[in-house]
Amino acid sequence: MYTSAERERIRAEILDAALNDPRITGGAITGSASQDREDAWSDIDLAFGLRAGAPLLDVVEDWTARMRDRYGALHTVDVTTGTWLYRVFLLPGTLQCDLAFAAETDFGARAPTFRLVFGRAAGTEHVKPPRADTHIGYAWLYALHVRSCLARKKYRQAENMLGQMRYRVLTMACLRLGLPTAEGRAFDLLPPDVTGPLDTSYVGRIEASEIARAFAIVTDALLREAAIADAALAERLRAPLREMSS
Repeated sequence: MYTSAERERIRAEILDAALNDPRITGGAITGSASQDREDAWSDIDLAFGLRAGAPLLDVVEDWTARMRDRYGALHTVDVTTGTWLYRVFLLPGTLQCDLAFAAETDFGARAPTFRLVFGRAAGTEHVKPPRADTHIGYAWLYALHVRSCLARKKYRQAENMLGQMRYRVLTMACLRLGLPTAEGRAFDLLPPDVTGPLDTSYVGRIEASEIARAFAIVTDALLREAAIADAALAERLRAPLREMSS
């Protein structure tokens, strides 16, 4: 397991190398470190703006070679969001290092977790989370799949669809309470009146009766959250959702 000192050293070295890369016009710390909320399990999150004319993929590959040669990176995975490319590195000692790259015109704070360290950043708008009705739509779509999977005796797929449905319900609660909505990061900050009923909705056995029991609980929670977000929509969905989960 990596240490906090090791993490800080690697982050400082990467920022120093980026400052001396003529293709990079700005560098920022993102994630929990940008708000001084790191703990022993936090990773490294950095973002870089690229000078006009610098080929993004060439820069990313050069930095990937550096991460392998200098830090022994074991594997990478790419995540794209708009014009941004996030390359996520797994380093020895299980340290995760996320390096994000964007053209200088797009390089700026996409969320409050952004602290410029050097160079310049564009005045970009924060990315807004999906609206509640989007989560409601996905939730009833997953509910349909839970029902059909149960009927087809595809119990493992049904359990997976139920988990996706629950995720949307909890995310709606985060959105309502002004908490972060990405990747379940704030689920443990939700109040007991939200999480308590859903704590009994996790499937203990892969069998029809157990999944059906949990399905009814998640459906109840969905209707509660939907009613807060849009009472008229919740009322329209009440009968079909009850039919699916009964």
